[in-house]
Amino acid sequence: MCEVLGVSRSGYYEWLNRPKSKQKERKEKLTSQIKRVYLDSRRNYGSPKITKQLNSEGVHVSQKTVSRIMKNEGIRSKTV
Repeated sequence: MCEVLGVSRSGYYEWLNRPKSKQKERKEKLTSQIKRVYLDSRRNYGSPKITKQLNSEGVHVSQKTVSRIMKNEGIRSKTV
């Protein structure tokens, strides 16, 4: 597999055992918080309301970030 990817074995195993970056940890935490708010709203809230709810809880995040995470996770609000 290393030959196909064009990397050394030691480089592959170093990458495999590398700890998560701070950015990736923050994104995973935000994703779980977004899912929690979304499910608490009975799947009604979209990105503006989720952003407002998270900001009121002290989690500073932009609507654009919430929207992007929701899109990547396949989360969509119900429409009436």
